[in-house]
Amino acid sequence: MQVVDVLNLLDQWAPLTYSEDFDNTGLLVGDPKSPLRGILVSLDTLEVVVDEAIKEDCNLIVSFHPIIFSGLKSLVPKDYVNKAVLKAIKNDIAIIAIHTALDNVPHGVSATMAKVLGLENTRVLMPKEHLMYKLITYAPNQDAETIRQALFSAGAGALGNYQECSFNLSGTGTFKPLAGANPTLGQIGIQHSEQETQIQVSFLRHQKNDLIAALKKAHPYEEVAYDLIPLDQACPEIGMGLIGTLSQGLSFETLLENVKSGFHTGCIKYSQNNLKEINSVAVLGGSGSFAIDKAKALGAQVYITSDLKYHDYFKGQENFALLDIGHYESEQFTKDLIVEYLSKKITNFAPSLPRVKVLKSNVKTNPISYY
Repeated sequence: MQVVDVLNLLDQWAPLTYSEDFDNTGLLVGDPKSPLRGILVSLDTLEVVVDEAIKEDCNLIVSFHPIIFSGLKSLVPKDYVNKAVLKAIKNDIAIIAIHTALDNVPHGVSATMAKVLGLENTRVLMPKEHLMYKLITYAPNQDAETIRQALFSAGAGALGNYQECSFNLSGTGTFKPLAGANPTLGQIGIQHSEQETQIQVSFLRHQKNDLIAALKKAHPYEEVAYDLIPLDQACPEIGMGLIGTLSQGLSFETLLENVKSGFHTGCIKYSQNNLKEINSVAVLGGSGSFAIDKAKALGAQVYITSDLKYHDYFKGQENFALLDIGHYESEQFTKDLIVEYLSKKITNFAPSLPRVKVLKSNVKTNPISYY
């Protein structure tokens, strides 16, 4: 098993195309073809985490946060970023970061927060835009069903609780095979008319390559005509944060107690409010001030996130409260998510080969202490 195999497994789970534009995800350090001995999963890649990887004989660190966030202009041990990167390079340790790719999937960071709180009927708080595309292709009528099924099998045509969605039109296609062509239908040098079906299906951006490969494999034509059109609509299943309901109403004080114990936080900062019974809660791991207005608009009574600034708290109202539980605290369970996923996938990856160990880092990387 190689580093690139882990990268591909993670991409199936939390596609890197879901990462935000400002982010830096994927393989940050190391050779993708390096054979794996062990994987260490951490929230951050600090020098002490690299030391732990060396001690545990793990030559890949899968980190939630990217240690290289903006460009490095030098590689000298002048700060915590360079020190960690240099030590990883010297010891042939690769580093993968997934960050907002995992933030944007419904089974990611915010899902764990929702689970800790016991939220039910959850839906995405901030659906991500520019992820959906439409594929339009043309096929002989007798081959249309085969091609549709190939596209569906590759993941196309899924809309919410519906699958195998497509739109089809009948018409006449024309083409003239030139010298050197090997046409399935028609003759060289003669324009051919064929009764064809136009097939339209939607898909998500990360499915593009698989979809085109499936189309070309199933299509009888030597040259396959197709269009890819970006759709100006958000994908309801992908995006930041979740909003859900509690199985039974709680007082604000009880919710605070549950959050404090569930997230092991030393401090909760919250806005003033007059909430009597809380039923609807929104969550977003990491820095979430950008989603305050959306949480309020969707009817959340409480919005739990981190890194709120002084003036953010003025957005709280009598019937809407903001809770800042700390950046690390909101994302601390991410390590367990990644370890659980990789352990299962690697067990089934190549049963005949020695299993690559997957370890959770014991280093607490939270830079904040509470007195």
